[in-house]
Amino acid sequence: MLLIRRGWSSSGARWRGEVAERVKGKPRSGRLTNSSSTSKALPIKAVGESQLQFNYYAQNCPKAEDIIKQQVINLYNKHGNTAVSWVRNLFHDCIVKSCDASLLLKKAGGIESEQASERSFGMRNFRYVDTIKEALEEECPVTVSCADIVALSAREGIVMLGGPRIEMKTGRRDSKESYFTEVDKLIPNHNDSLSTVLSAFQSTGIDVEGTVALLGAHSVGRVHCVNLVHRLYPTVDPSLNPEYGEYLKRRCPTPNPDPKAVLYARNDPETPMIIDNNYYKNLLNQKGLLIVDQQLASDPRTAPFVEKMAADNGYFHQQFSRAVGLLSENNPLTEDQGEIRKDCRYANSNTNNVY
Repeated sequence: MLLIRRGWSSSGARWRGEVAERVKGKPRSGRLTNSSSTSKALPIKAVGESQLQFNYYAQNCPKAEDIIKQQVINLYNKHGNTAVSWVRNLFHDCIVKSCDASLLLKKAGGIESEQASERSFGMRNFRYVDTIKEALEEECPVTVSCADIVALSAREGIVMLGGPRIEMKTGRRDSKESYFTEVDKLIPNHNDSLSTVLSAFQSTGIDVEGTVALLGAHSVGRVHCVNLVHRLYPTVDPSLNPEYGEYLKRRCPTPNPDPKAVLYARNDPETPMIIDNNYYKNLLNQKGLLIVDQQLASDPRTAPFVEKMAADNGYFHQQFSRAVGLLSENNPLTEDQGEIRKDCRYANSNTNNVY
């Protein structure tokens, strides 16, 4: 899930400017500051006996987190969609076995890339992870893991998207292998049932309340028409708000869209690049893009949380912070497990074979 695929409307530059000013503490719009949680880091609760720690690089690479932050800002100013990519990367990496940057591995030396899975459809901007890694390697060679880059870039990306700043532990190490064969089993599909989605997140230690909050990342999401037309043709799904259904048909004008074409629709057309509670307000108005989105508002297990988050952006941001923190600590490799990759695209054993 977490189908946060970015695309700009004609107002894209305006959204980017508003968020940039919010980050600097000079908000232009009340929409971005309706919660104190957007300006104060929220602590997260650790999962199990995680050996991750705050400020892991304080001694051996003290500028690491600042370098990642600055690179995320620089890339956002050039390519605004990167912020959304960082958030989606965290989900796709951490829900598949471990937060270990296995997602970033390219096909080489017998490794099949997770990026080739159908579940990775629409993912992009992996090349900019290399930009961040290069900046870190210049400062502290073979010190900062790609897994920590995935986690910390997501944290900074959330801030750039108007969300809360999340305190996040570091010390993850990188996988030497891909889990390509596991991806389809562990990442929910676009239109899986709510029970399937809740079960998937529960396996990582995230409860129902946290799952509802984590799906709020769909606030900055878009979905390709290939995964929507079954709700529109031959007739519009009656559970959809008629006005929203017409919007979707304008975005997806044919029942047989080309998967390679730029044909998509947004979950939140009103604040498309802001992680806010407008997503939940839309759900209460029958404007859920995916079936699972709409089920959040009707299922008795999740509906009370949807209503509360729709009414209180601060509560949403608090629970979103907690859920992202839990996800980022899912079964990490630490100490002598895994490795610190020299190049995020390849296990160290394959590096000599690709250069």
